[in-house]
Amino acid sequence: MKIEKIIVKNFRLLKAFSIDLEDSLSLVIGKNNVGKTSLLLILDQFLGAKGEYKRSFRFNDLNLDAQEQLKELMNNALVDEDIYNSQAISISLRLIISYTDKDVLANVSPLLMDLDVDNHYLALGFDHYLSYDGYKELHQECAMQKAKHDAKYAESDEKPIFDVIGFLDENAIGHFQLLRKTIKIDKDGNLDEADYIDIKTIPNFKMENVILFQSIGARRAVDNADVDKTLSSKTSDLYKAIEENEEQLEAKENFLEQLKETDVKLSSIYADIFADIINKIRLFGGISKDDTIIKVISSLQHRELLKGNTTVKYEHDSKDLPESFNGLGYMNLISIIFDIELMRKKFAKMKEQNGLADINLLFIEEPEAHTHPQMQYIFIKNIKALLNEGVKDEFGNTKPLQYIVTTHSSHIVADSNYDDIKYIHRLIGKNEVKAKSLRDLSKQYVNNDHLRFLKQYITINRSELFFADKAILIEGDTERILLPAIIKKLDVTEVPAKSELPLLSQNVSIIEVGAHAEIFVKLLYFLELTKVLVLTDFDCCSPDGYHEKQKYERGKNQVTSNTALRYFYGNDVKSDDLNAKLATDKHFIWDETQIKMTANEHGNYMVCYQTSEGDYQPRSFEDDFIALNKQFILEKEFSERAIAHTYKEGFVEPANAYEVADKVKSKAMFAFEILLNSEEKTLDEKGSKDPFGGWEIPAYIKEGLLWLRK
Repeated sequence: MKIEKIIVKNFRLLKAFSIDLEDSLSLVIGKNNVGKTSLLLILDQFLGAKGEYKRSFRFNDLNLDAQEQLKELMNNALVDEDIYNSQAISISLRLIISYTDKDVLANVSPLLMDLDVDNHYLALGFDHYLSYDGYKELHQECAMQKAKHDAKYAESDEKPIFDVIGFLDENAIGHFQLLRKTIKIDKDGNLDEADYIDIKTIPNFKMENVILFQSIGARRAVDNADVDKTLSSKTSDLYKAIEENEEQLEAKENFLEQLKETDVKLSSIYADIFADIINKIRLFGGISKDDTIIKVISSLQHRELLKGNTTVKYEHDSKDLPESFNGLGYMNLISIIFDIELMRKKFAKMKEQNGLADINLLFIEEPEAHTHPQMQYIFIKNIKALLNEGVKDEFGNTKPLQYIVTTHSSHIVADSNYDDIKYIHRLIGKNEVKAKSLRDLSKQYVNNDHLRFLKQYITINRSELFFADKAILIEGDTERILLPAIIKKLDVTEVPAKSELPLLSQNVSIIEVGAHAEIFVKLLYFLELTKVLVLTDFDCCSPDGYHEKQKYERGKNQVTSNTALRYFYGNDVKSDDLNAKLATDKHFIWDETQIKMTANEHGNYMVCYQTSEGDYQPRSFEDDFIALNKQFILEKEFSERAIAHTYKEGFVEPANAYEVADKVKSKAMFAFEILLNSEEKTLDEKGSKDPFGGWEIPAYIKEGLLWLRK
């Protein structure tokens, strides 16, 4: 038995939110402020310890659109019950649970509303809702408060507007009620919200028999101050969980016996240590001498002993050192392991009756805190092995453990299973977020080779793309090495408008894709990035010598061998036609109906390739750069490793750039030596400096980056 899907409505940014869960690990990723913590909070609010509802929602927990909806209801006349119920305000959680023929259904049988043997679903609903009666009461209170406000300022020339949102913030949530229910669901997983059973009407039903929820939050008490005993305190918590579970009974009895003997010895020692202060207290006694006598005795309580009297040390070079000597990263990692073990013990002992809950859900928030990349790899690599042990009670019964891990770490993503990843992103211009399972992306790729490559490339090499707002797709080594410098150069030489952030300050991911941008297009659309810039090469050649590079000549019936350009502009596009298209078809948008990119002047994809530098049409970055920066190339010295030593011979006009570029031996070395030969240049009287002076940015790259920066 497992949770297949979580559905949330009207809780903060989770307005109409659903997320599918995997059998074990569901890795939830996304940028800051996309609702990852909100998902944890609503689960904790409705489920909490032993499935108990905490009733600690606030008005501001309502989605902003729901707040405005409630405000409108307060501002307008009272509506009929049917009208209100069609738009009733609530914060809700739905858990879609699936089971198999092998599962024991004793705990969930009261929840089943469909006896179809082919139906293996049940649905739990949790609503924090404003009933029609609650709405009427709140509406009446609001009207009374508004009348008082109007009377107070009746004589005033400047009458402030009654703050309805402020009124709701103070008064609304007290009128909300809790409803826990089982909802009818068919064999295809479709809910019938109108058909439900209130759980409080089910005799002897206990939610903790069906589902238990625990969490390890991001705000963990981890510190490496010298006086801190963060890890030491956790040993007492873990011991308590083990002891209350009646495990290691013989060891516990030996421990208690030893404590009794220690109490006797310590009491004798304490009498000597504290004799002076005890005698002074006797002298300053009560009504008569010896009226106030104190004793300091040893009264060790085994449950508290470990809390104050155990120290976690770690071994280094055959020496035991205090736990505070550990770095924060190690302490955080060790702390999580302690917490996980503690949670597993709690799952096993949270039931009042014998046995385990059918579903055990653990939420771990941002395990990467304070840890370096290698440690993040280690964590996610081992977490499955640790948690796949599941939950085990004192009788040896076991249940699987489902767990959700949220992260901002591209390193954790890089070492995760592609199909475990759940991507959350904010919808542009809306007060809500959306979750997607990467396994759903697989359905859009007909070419299995493309899909296999994408899974490997993205998770291993470029997982930061999941946390980006914008992306730049580049071809190879030259652009990869030079582009960060080009962006920095652009930000100082082309000063951003007041409404723009410098491009270096924006959340942009640079992805090296060769000439195969088309493989990434569906992924980028899936991630719904704000903008995507494709920087690629013109790559002209003759139709009969398709893989042989060739200098561009107008009217020679040339084509392009660049697969990215052929994807965007068509396989049979001629080089001359491609140049003509630059004026109209630079921007593209994904067309859902045609399942392809189509030209659109307002599109959020832009394709940029080499344009004419004067009368010369370059075919690659190298000859574009050389044609534009002839003086720089001739004045500076490039090594034989980067370009043949004869590169300056015959370079008399930009049109010779093709021949010079043909002498480049290593594109990477050529790019490095462009940076090495750059010189800092003062730009204006204010002292602004171009750190990469002496050369200019090719026009097609500058145009694309300026568009991306907006």
